[in-house]
Amino acid sequence: MADMGFSSAYRPDPRFQALGRDFSDPVEPAPFPETITRYRNARAAASVGLEGLDEAAWIRHFGRFAPLPDNQPVPLAMRYHGHQFRVYNPDLGDGRGFLFAQLRERDTGRLLDLATKGSGQTPWSRSGDGRLTLKGGVREILAATMLEALGVPTSRAFSLVETGEPLTRGDEPSPTRSAVLTRLSHSHIRFGTFQRLAYFDRRDLVVELVDHVVETYFPHLADAPDRPAALLAATVDASARLLARWMAAGFVHGVLNTDNMVVTGESFDYGPWRFLPRNDPNFVAAYFDQSGLYSFGRQPEAVFWNLQQLAACLALATDQAGLLAALNGFSDAYRLALRRAMLDRLGLKSLDAERDVELVNAAFRALAEGGEALRWEPFFFDWFGGEASTARALAGPRAALYASEAFQIFRARLAAFEPDRPERLADPVFQRSEPEELIIDEVEALWAPIAEADDWAPLRAKLDRLEAARAAYDLGKTDAL
Repeated sequence: MADMGFSSAYRPDPRFQALGRDFSDPVEPAPFPETITRYRNARAAASVGLEGLDEAAWIRHFGRFAPLPDNQPVPLAMRYHGHQFRVYNPDLGDGRGFLFAQLRERDTGRLLDLATKGSGQTPWSRSGDGRLTLKGGVREILAATMLEALGVPTSRAFSLVETGEPLTRGDEPSPTRSAVLTRLSHSHIRFGTFQRLAYFDRRDLVVELVDHVVETYFPHLADAPDRPAALLAATVDASARLLARWMAAGFVHGVLNTDNMVVTGESFDYGPWRFLPRNDPNFVAAYFDQSGLYSFGRQPEAVFWNLQQLAACLALATDQAGLLAALNGFSDAYRLALRRAMLDRLGLKSLDAERDVELVNAAFRALAEGGEALRWEPFFFDWFGGEASTARALAGPRAALYASEAFQIFRARLAAFEPDRPERLADPVFQRSEPEELIIDEVEALWAPIAEADDWAPLRAKLDRLEAARAAYDLGKTDAL
């Protein structure tokens, strides 16, 4: 059946399939007993020309996974390996998801993937059922929406369809409800995609994948004399930017394994994530991370370690000098990206490197000295726009804290900076006394009415407020000072 509703912005471009069976396996989606749309990301759909699909077409493509027109004819379960908590695992791969389609983004022309989570078993499922809990889908929607609002490069939850299967899980009351999630993301080429090829000592396939990634995602590097080193340098920069945005957002991914990082530097696949309630370098997101390997303060170490593993794979295709030079650029790239991310979160224009860094350091010290009395997100909300928000901050619920000696250095540094686009402060979002946060207690509170009474109104209201915050902050627009 031909679908109506595809706009002129729909531009299919299924490129990954050309790599062939060394990189993926054709699979069939699970035949779900029910398909009930629970979430449609209207803005994301409009960005790829799919906003006009009616409900029947939406279910056909994102509940039953009938191919999109002129797109990938069959779903592909992608092959990859990875380090999980620093232990190499050669038995990974898309075990409950697949690449469904690829298409160009309106305005930017970026190639984007539509890929799934919970769409059924694949050759890489091992003993898993290939399914996703409805609660897991809701949590991913919330994480991606909050991260986008805070200017973090992130995949977007595109669709959530409830599938009518009772699931048994050890980490939530069972049986629990099931769903299939579709995400819109800028590539699913993982560090672990390269690791699998290196594991089998397939230099030819490493070269083929390097060429595919460069030509598809980094075409400005096509004429680089050393493509593998150029690709690594680009991935180092992109990963540093992502890391900096996580740190400025107070976000803890929780599972920074090499199969959970992609070469384009976009955050995706949200399992045991958390946002910091307060400044705490030792804060962990996953209850099973007992050593704190992926704690908030160790995320820079984790990202760099993963980049080293990617470099080891690329060493099959080039000499090490260029790769080492790319890795050695990580520290400077991260420092610059963190400086930019913190200024962006505070809504300020850059002055110069020295004074920017002094302000960033003062902000982190202020967050630390605020202790239990200062939550992470309200600090950035209160001081967004710098001195232009002084009256607002000193009239708000944290006024006494900001007037204390602990904040004098931060406020003194802040006084030298001009607000960036100060008209943003006129938005109704900044007339409130509290920002939108997403700490774990609220996540559970949003899930409870769905579990108990199938009441989605609180979740929808939260997503509306996060969308309003995203529009008000308008973060992540610049990549350079």
